Amino acid sequence: MLQFGRAIALGLLCTILVVGCARDPIPSPRAASYRDSPLRIATWNLEHLAEANGAGCRPRTDADYEALRSHADRLGADVIAFQEVENAAAAARVFPSDRWVVVISARPVSGRSGFCRGQSGPMIRTQDVGFAIRRGLSFHRNPDLRELGLSNPNLRWGVDITLRLPRPLRLLAVHLKSGCNINRDPNDPDCAVLFAQAPILERWADERARGGEDFAVIGDWNRRTAVLADEFLGIVSDDDPPAGRLTMADAGRRAACIARYPDFIDHIALSRSATHRIVAGSFAEHVYGGDERQYPSDHCPSSVALTSR
Repeated sequence: MLQFGRAIALGLLCTILVVGCARDPIPSPRAASYRDSPLRIATWNLEHLAEANGAGCRPRTDADYEALRSHADRLGADVIAFQEVENAAAAARVFPSDRWVVVISARPVSGRSGFCRGQSGPMIRTQDVGFAIRRGLSFHRNPDLRELGLSNPNLRWGVDITLRLPRPLRLLAVHLKSGCNINRDPNDPDCAVLFAQAPILERWADERARGGEDFAVIGDWNRRTAVLADEFLGIVSDDDPPAGRLTMADAGRRAACIARYPDFIDHIALSRSATHRIVAGSFAEHVYGGDERQYPSDHCPSSVALTSR
């Protein structure tokens, strides 16, 4: 009887363990390798990605969403910072939940209205920022950097996560103000807004640096930082503290996505300590190929591989 009782207890324990485990998602085979192998982080502006077919300034069909999903798979990225996405449901059409965890800005819907340039249809009301993270890769979500919105409901917030790697990596996804991609015109209101965002990014980076964190600011900066002594980059990236100085993963490279735009505006900017984790020669711009007019987005994704330690 004692042996029988032990058998029942053991069986109940196993049942409890199995049921308990079933509540958690099964990690992907890739998950274990994050302890030792490099991972690839990417940025991708998805150009007015709407939840519904035919909506927004870039109306799409089922085939268009399928093409975007295929490009996402071919990126081979573990983390993708995305921009210009209407909501989490729109993101899920490109990053399905069986493979990705989507984290998107908590910014309230602005209620913005209007019509698209050269089109008769209404624009989507929200263009938000977020991350698609491969299932199996552990992370923590930090509070959004809402200060980037400058109390303007139409400006995007930053989305802030920490990857739980053997040496953690903090990532801030951004989509900064457009219209001031080079130089600084004091009479240009777009430049005034963009340069108001610069000290906010600088403070965020400096706080991470003083805390000894490896970090990166990743996304659509709307700024050609490759221009010699770019004033905006000089504000965000300085030597106070020295660990807060940023290295652009695309430095020294020419953009090849759109022929008339030879400079990157989508950037992966890494802290001094995170720069040491770059896998040599791993930066890549993923150009779609073919007719530019048929591209699935007006931005090509770019990525870089980093070590986990």
